[in-house]
Amino acid sequence: MVKTWLAGLALALVLFAGNAPGGAVSSQELSIPMDDGVSLAATLYLPDGTPPAGGWPAIVFLHGLGGNREQMNALAQAYGFVGQDYAVLTFDARGHGDSGGLVSIDGPREITDVREVEAWLAARPDVADSKIGAWGISYGGGAVLDSLAAGVPWAAVATAETWSDLYSALVPQGLLKSGLVAALAGSIPDPKKSPDLIQIQSLAFSGQNPAAVKAWADARSSLAGLGAVTTPVFLAQGRRDFLFGIDQGVRAYAKLRGPKVLYVGLHGHPPSTFPAADTGLLMSQVHAWFDCYLHALGCNTLPTGVEVAPESFAGKATTFKALPKTKTTTVVFPGVSTFARKGKAVRTSSRLARPLEIFGSPTVTVPLAASGGWSRLVAVLTARTPGGKQIVVSAGGVPTRNGARKVAIKLIDQATYLPKGSRLTLTLGSSSLAQSPTNLLYLDLPMAASARARVGNAVVTVPGLRTPITR
Repeated sequence: MVKTWLAGLALALVLFAGNAPGGAVSSQELSIPMDDGVSLAATLYLPDGTPPAGGWPAIVFLHGLGGNREQMNALAQAYGFVGQDYAVLTFDARGHGDSGGLVSIDGPREITDVREVEAWLAARPDVADSKIGAWGISYGGGAVLDSLAAGVPWAAVATAETWSDLYSALVPQGLLKSGLVAALAGSIPDPKKSPDLIQIQSLAFSGQNPAAVKAWADARSSLAGLGAVTTPVFLAQGRRDFLFGIDQGVRAYAKLRGPKVLYVGLHGHPPSTFPAADTGLLMSQVHAWFDCYLHALGCNTLPTGVEVAPESFAGKATTFKALPKTKTTTVVFPGVSTFARKGKAVRTSSRLARPLEIFGSPTVTVPLAASGGWSRLVAVLTARTPGGKQIVVSAGGVPTRNGARKVAIKLIDQATYLPKGSRLTLTLGSSSLAQSPTNLLYLDLPMAASARARVGNAVVTVPGLRTPITR
C-alpha cells in the first residue's frame, strides 16, 4: 500500500514538474557526512547570480518513509521553490535512497542527522544562517516537528500528513493498527532496519511489553515539546487519512505558541492521495508562509487559523478562526449478536434525514461479553449514499478481556461528507476484514479458537460540522 502510494506520488510530481515555474538555477549532488561516519546523499539547488547580503534564505525538504530526495526534487520544482530566490536542499534520510545507515523511524539518531544537515547548510557563506526553513511529508514531517521540539533553529516550518504523537496514531486505545503498520514496515527492507526497530516491530505485533512500545513511540513524538515552540508552523492534515488522523494536527496546533495555521485538505495516506485536487492551493499557501517568514514578503496576506477544504473542492477552502464548531448526531444500532473469531455483527441505520459532514472522531459504545480468550473488538463504520456509493467512514478497535463490560471505541479522526438519504452500517468483529477482505486497517491476528464475543445494542455518536461546507 505505502509503496504503491509512493510510486503514484513520484509519477504525479514528475508530471507536474514538466511545467514548473522558476528562474535560472544550478544544482549540485552532494554527500553530507554525519558525526557517526555515515554520509547522507543530498541535492542542493542555488539560484544563479550573486547571493543577497547575508546569503540566500533556504528550505530543506524531507521525504516520506520509503521515499527519496528525487521525489522532493520534483515537488520543490513543481511548486516553484527552486529558482525563486531560495536555496533548496533535499536529502535521502538515513537508510533511504543513496544514504548510508539504518532506519530507526525518526529516532534520536535521525533527529541528530536533521540537526547536522541544518547546521551544514547554515555554515555555507551563500546561505542565510537565520533564515532556514523546513518542509516535510509523513515520515519527513515527523522529523521536522521532532527536530523543532528538540531545538533545531528552523526559522519556519511546514508539514503535511504527519504525526505529533506516534503512539496514539499507530496504537490508538492500545490496539495496533496492524495492517497499516505492516505496510509501513514493508516499505523498508529488513537489512535497512536498525536492531531496535526490528525488536519493537516484533513486540508491537505480539502485544508483549506495550510499555516498551509506548516508550519507543514517545521518543519519536513532538507533542510534549511543542508547547515551548514559538517558531511559525504550518500544519496540513488530510480529511481522510487513516494513518495520521486530523487529531495529530489538532493537538499540535493547540500546543504551539507561535504563528500557526492548520489546513485540513484532501491529501493524505490511504484512502486519500498526495497530490490531491487541492494540493496546488495548499502548496501556494506553504510558499506564501515561507515567503513571509524567510523573505519578509506578503505577510499581510497570510492565511490564519484553521482552513478546511470541502470534498467538492473548487479552488477555495473555508477559513475558521479556530477549530470549527461541531454538533453531535447519535445513531442507535439495536440488536444482540454472538460470534466467533471469523464472525461479525452487521447493523444498518435508517436513512439520514439531512446531510452530515463528519468532522472528528465518531465513538461506538456497545456492551460486550467476551469469553474463551476473546482479545479485541474492532468497529468499522461505513456508509452507502443514495447514489449507491460505498464509503468506509472510519474504524477503530480496543483490546478486550474475558467478562462483561461496556466498551467505547473511538474511531479514526477524519472528515467525511454524507449526503441526505445515506445509510450508515456498523460492523463489529475481531478485525477490519470482517467488514471487507480489502479493509486491512486491523488484521486478523491470532486469537484462541474458543474465543467468543456477544454484543448488544450499539450507539454511535458522530461529530459533524454545524454547517456542512461540502456541496
